Amino acid sequence: MAASRLPPTALSLRQFMRRQQVLQLYRKILRAIRQVPHEADRHYLRDWARAEFKRNKDATEEDAIRMMITQGNMQLQELERTLKLANS
Repeated sequence: MAASRLPPTALSLRQFMRRQQVLQLYRKILRAIRQVPHEADRHYLRDWARAEFKRNKDATEEDAIRMMITQGNMQLQELERTLKLANS
């Protein structure tokens, strides 16, 4: 007998918007990682990003989520700066 699953609860507007921010950040990070010249480094960074987002996927506290988004954006900016320096 299959286990019954509860239907997912509807997200509030704030939760929906925060989720969109997280997904946008994840996509930006993956796009930036594609620019890393060495395949082994790309693989490592892609695995790291996936693991970080997976590890925090069940976070629900608004302040913690905002802080993680801020940290993720700072790490993305650092990666982009490093890539820019490497390409110059």
